[in-house]
Amino acid sequence: MQYEMFVAKRYFRSKSRTGVISLINYFSIAGVTIGVAALIIVLSVMNGFENEVRSRIIGFDAHVRFRGLLYRPVAGMDSIATQLKKIDHVKVVSPYVFNKAFISHGSAQDGILVKGVDQATVGEVTNLAKNIIYGQLDFSAQADAEGNELPGMVLGKSLALKLDIDLNDNVFAASLANIKPTYGLMPTPYVVPFRVTGYFETGLHDYDDVFALVSVEAAQKLFKMGNDITGFEIKVDDINHAEAVKKEIANHWGYKYVAETWFERNKNLFSWMEMEKWAAFIVLSLIITVAAFNIVSTLIMMVMDKKRDIGILKSMGASADGIMKIFVYQGLITGLLGGVLGCIIGYALCWSQLYFKWFSLDSEIYFISALPIQMRTIDFTAILIATIIISWAATIFPARKAAQFDPVEAIRYE
Repeated sequence: MQYEMFVAKRYFRSKSRTGVISLINYFSIAGVTIGVAALIIVLSVMNGFENEVRSRIIGFDAHVRFRGLLYRPVAGMDSIATQLKKIDHVKVVSPYVFNKAFISHGSAQDGILVKGVDQATVGEVTNLAKNIIYGQLDFSAQADAEGNELPGMVLGKSLALKLDIDLNDNVFAASLANIKPTYGLMPTPYVVPFRVTGYFETGLHDYDDVFALVSVEAAQKLFKMGNDITGFEIKVDDINHAEAVKKEIANHWGYKYVAETWFERNKNLFSWMEMEKWAAFIVLSLIITVAAFNIVSTLIMMVMDKKRDIGILKSMGASADGIMKIFVYQGLITGLLGGVLGCIIGYALCWSQLYFKWFSLDSEIYFISALPIQMRTIDFTAILIATIIISWAATIFPARKAAQFDPVEAIRYE
């Protein structure tokens, strides 16, 4: 062991003459510990919320969407689906139709987004079946009291409650798609009746409040698309391969078709969440910075207290760099000890919330029942590295002061 580290450890463990230095040193360790634990807890909670939002978005949407440029209809559905399935990492391909419409029930009406899906494959691409909270995922046509065959429709929970629609109620969807005005007159919307077979709930307002799901065939009829579709929803074997699949589609089909990943469709949301995490990291790092001022105070007082020792070490041949290292090491020990204790405490609190759900949330208000937690190794590593750097920076001024002592002046009156 280098003598600098040996002396630094002795100083760290030794009691000062007044006891004040040791007390301030303990406060420094406690400050660093609290700051590190707070950072870990806050970032883990934010990671948990981000993971919940991402899983719910991907649960309703697909990893990759394939569609025509400017949302032009896609023809040759079977041929394109066969080619898409041959791309590496692609597991499931499901056709979909997407457009705007109006929905009416009694005197209530609202604008909605209608999504036509293939009931046979949509469960493999998304978690739609798991999101059904009332009724069932059934798009089959059944006869009403008057003998009319009505295809099934599944509504978002918020939309159904807003329009006071119950299970097995009949609703009317109206579309102006592919209908051209005549002599400047507004054409009559094309109206198709549906039977509500269930509600779905993702916990995300943008989906639950505006979406209505029907079969691909019913959507093609509503929007007068014939056998064309809007595109395909694609599930990949690993969410991280979505970008690679997108590039492969772009290389194969060119500009006439567009591929979008789940991240691109929600880029603003996830960019905002990432920015919020960085802001929290910077703000909470100020707690560690405040604790670093205690390290500065401790080392300055330690330098004055050990003035005689510094003079003796210098007279024995210790260099200025060696004296600096002693106090730098002492400050780093304080920061590292506080950082490790903070990581342990932060991990313990996050683990207890993860398994015991101490902080619960009202599921009627929030889309989750407990405060979500997701701990990441990279966060622990980044926080510990930041703590060490801040602690090191705090040692520079006191260590340089100690190195500048003249050995003769330091021991003259001892």
